Amino acid sequence: MTTEATLPTTAASPTARQVWTRARGIALALVLLLVGAVAIAVVRSDARHGELDPRSADPNGSRAVAELLADRGVSTRVVATLDEARAAVGPDTTLLVAVPDLLTERQQTRLHSATTGSGGRTVLVAPGGGAVERLAPGVTADPALSFDSTLAPACDLPAARRAGNADTGGIRYSTHLEADACYPSRRLATLLRIPDPSAKASAKGTPGDTVVLGARDILLNDHLDEHGNASLALQLLGSRDHLVWYLPSLSDLPDPDDERSLFDLLPSGWLWGTLQLFIAAALAALWRARRLGPLVPEKLPVAIRASETVEGRARLYRRANARDRAATALRSATRTRLAPLVGAPVTQAHTPESLLPALSAHLHAAHGGGQALHTLLFGPPPGDDAALIALADQLDALEREVRRP
Repeated sequence: MTTEATLPTTAASPTARQVWTRARGIALALVLLLVGAVAIAVVRSDARHGELDPRSADPNGSRAVAELLADRGVSTRVVATLDEARAAVGPDTTLLVAVPDLLTERQQTRLHSATTGSGGRTVLVAPGGGAVERLAPGVTADPALSFDSTLAPACDLPAARRAGNADTGGIRYSTHLEADACYPSRRLATLLRIPDPSAKASAKGTPGDTVVLGARDILLNDHLDEHGNASLALQLLGSRDHLVWYLPSLSDLPDPDDERSLFDLLPSGWLWGTLQLFIAAALAALWRARRLGPLVPEKLPVAIRASETVEGRARLYRRANARDRAATALRSATRTRLAPLVGAPVTQAHTPESLLPALSAHLHAAHGGGQALHTLLFGPPPGDDAALIALADQLDALEREVRRP
């Protein structure tokens, strides 16, 4: 302890200037990366609109089918709110709902009430179970998807027969209504055309109807030139003079009473999958825990002298300014060694009521009596290094006296 008190101390924590010198290169690189990303996004924002967007030339966009429809005299207009979509329905209009599942239940009900009896055509792109039941009552979505993406028409719908094989494989539907069920997969259709008996015919003599499409592949730029996708898409979307492409967006805010929580937006499969992962993790933890046996002592490859261990621990105590911990360790070790010498149980070596009377009787009132012994063995921590050294000397002297015959 005396030697340790003369060792100099050094600061191990870096200064703020040193931290900035080390991190400024990384910070500059991150700033440049962020500025470049913002610049690229601004430059390309007018050319990239997103998936299933008739203005987008990306592989997952739908600009190709919109341009082919324009060559045939069909105008395409993009709307982003429910009110615009409801106002646009009519006998000479095809309303395409790109992502029906993004609409709330009340929005889906309002949209269905607007399209019913309008005389136009409504095309629903891959609606899920809840959405298709509200937008096309009487139609049910099967939980199992189609195994194959390219399917044969296998129906009497003229548009499907002319197109031939197409990439409609996705969600499968069943219905008890009178409908054209096309492109079946395991006896369930991936394309349904349901006529609206309450709707009047359009100017071209075409009655109103609803088309439920199980997959969006026939509308994408990347798949339009495959099989009969282009033919089927043009016939489904080009039966009227006007095409309204409804893309739900953030501006189409639902009613406050109809807002959905995060768990409502997650598909049920994700919730069940997360539960299965938790169960699997618990089983794996239990399996690994059972493999752990009792602790096995291992011999050190190098013998370390006791003096080096004591010196190393003393250095750590001094660096942390932990005089209280050092004093506690010294007193605890002394009490443990003194207890068997004075006839006290080792298990009660750290209890003043058991150790001090036996120690006082052994010393015959030396060291100032029981109060002095209590202060020495169980007293408060020393206030400085000198007091700690003095405590160590007193404990050592006490142990020598007890051991003296």
